[in-house]
Amino acid sequence: MSVNAIKDDEIIHSESKKNTLIRLFRYLLAYKKSIVLVIFIMLITVAISIINPLILERAVDVHIANGDFKGLTILGIIAIIINISFVLLVKLRMYMMAKISNQVLLTIRQELYAHIQKLSFNFFDSRPTGKILARIIGDVNSLKDVLSNSVTTLIPDFVTITAVVTIMLIKNWQLALAALISLPIMMSGLWFIQTRSHIKWRIHRKKGSNLNAFIHEDISGMRIIQSFNAEKETSETFDLLLKEHRDSFHQAVFINDAFGSVIDFSWGLASVAMYYTAIQILGIHAGNIGTLIAFATYINMFWHPIMNLSNFYNQLITNVSGAERIFEILDTKPDLFDAKNVIELPEINGEVIFDHVSFSYDENTKVLNDVSFHIKPGETIALVGPTGAGKTTIVNLISRFYDVQEGNIYIDGYHVKDVSIESLRRQMGIMTQDNFLFTGTIKDNIRYGKLDATDEEIIAAAKAVNAHDFIMKLEKGYDTEIQERGNGLSIGQRQLLAFARTMVSMPKILILDEATSSIDTHTEVLVQQGIEALLKGRTSFVIAHRLSTISKADRIFVIDDGKIMEEGSSEELLAKKGLYYNLYMAQFKNF
Repeated sequence: MSVNAIKDDEIIHSESKKNTLIRLFRYLLAYKKSIVLVIFIMLITVAISIINPLILERAVDVHIANGDFKGLTILGIIAIIINISFVLLVKLRMYMMAKISNQVLLTIRQELYAHIQKLSFNFFDSRPTGKILARIIGDVNSLKDVLSNSVTTLIPDFVTITAVVTIMLIKNWQLALAALISLPIMMSGLWFIQTRSHIKWRIHRKKGSNLNAFIHEDISGMRIIQSFNAEKETSETFDLLLKEHRDSFHQAVFINDAFGSVIDFSWGLASVAMYYTAIQILGIHAGNIGTLIAFATYINMFWHPIMNLSNFYNQLITNVSGAERIFEILDTKPDLFDAKNVIELPEINGEVIFDHVSFSYDENTKVLNDVSFHIKPGETIALVGPTGAGKTTIVNLISRFYDVQEGNIYIDGYHVKDVSIESLRRQMGIMTQDNFLFTGTIKDNIRYGKLDATDEEIIAAAKAVNAHDFIMKLEKGYDTEIQERGNGLSIGQRQLLAFARTMVSMPKILILDEATSSIDTHTEVLVQQGIEALLKGRTSFVIAHRLSTISKADRIFVIDDGKIMEEGSSEELLAKKGLYYNLYMAQFKNF
């Protein structure tokens, strides 16, 4: 899957439609017992539908012709009973397959979501969220009818066609051949159409994904749009994407509609051929009128499932691109994964070693270049430097959100690749400037940092970062419901809750990435007090542009151009009058 923006069509590296469908239908194997029962029910309904023309033939040629109204009545009662049974069995069949197909969709969506959570940051950095959502929701939903109809349409219609052709050949092979004369024309036409239809539907899915991605981004950034009066520009972009989506649909449907036309033409040609054969060649007379009626019925019974199969095939062509998009994500290998022989990282002290580490997000630019340092347990390390220097990259590598290209990273003597990712991150607390709050209570959001945390631990964490007071002023305290992304709370309050969430985990290594950048000065003083208490006994990495917040750090690393240019305490670095001194003076010269 390629990297793309909202307006760029995704490039799907698809395999054959056959392999995609086989892979999709394998999900049905988990419900083979229920499907066998459905098939049994369908065979009964098919048998009833095949018997009906024979009942009609007997009623006309035997009972009506001979004036046997008693026999006609009995035959009518039998026909009513079996057809009521037919209706009931069809309803049962539809219910069972709907249940099975919905369960399969649930399984696919669960697999897809679980897999996405295993993918690295690179996956999410390279594509809009809306395009991912389009696959989890829209593409999965598109498979519902395909899965359901694969059993309820394919099997009974194939059985019906086979049985009808057999009966027709037995009763009159000449009429049967006449009725089937247009099959080669139909099959050639359908093959020609499907090759072009699949391409058009794939394009339509891509355009739908673009539209979904734009809507998601637009709604998320609505405050910015309104703040800058950009409604007109975004509306124009939306209209453009909407037009592309509409046009792609029209093009796909235009080709798709040809399926029905080909079937109708073939059906009409077959009917003409059969009646011509019956009248002009065979000379059907009044005594055989029941046979002709039966044949006419069988022709309808033959071409109706043909039409159903054509519609199903059309449905497959329409939605197989959705399956391709789903399987492509499922086939995307995580950049980060546990090796076969990893061990669980035991409780650590917090020693961190970078040994000649180099890293780049792409092939062109090195973000870190031969970085080495040794952090003792309990040290507080501040990382400062210009934007893009590599500060955040260092802490991301410690948490193994990315893997280094060169060098090694050790935690308490353990290579980060030799321990499980889960056991590594479990002992780290990460706090960033862009902290996400989930819909739910304040208590639940704090507990997210430690899922088994008690209420007492949650309150203690909140008190430690001075969040407790403002929480208790809310109407329901810790049980107050938070709106999406924390709307309704101030930026400072959101930061404090994110702090509490991080602190409740009691991490051995604490990472604060611009954690106080959005907090006002008064609130920062309160938070800083809590942070200082929690930093004791923990290895901490603090990234901050506001240099006043890191004056008490044990060591400060000045990072620029992917390297540690200076190292020391704030007093030592100020005395050197180097890069840190210049940064410090530039920040405080106006005060």
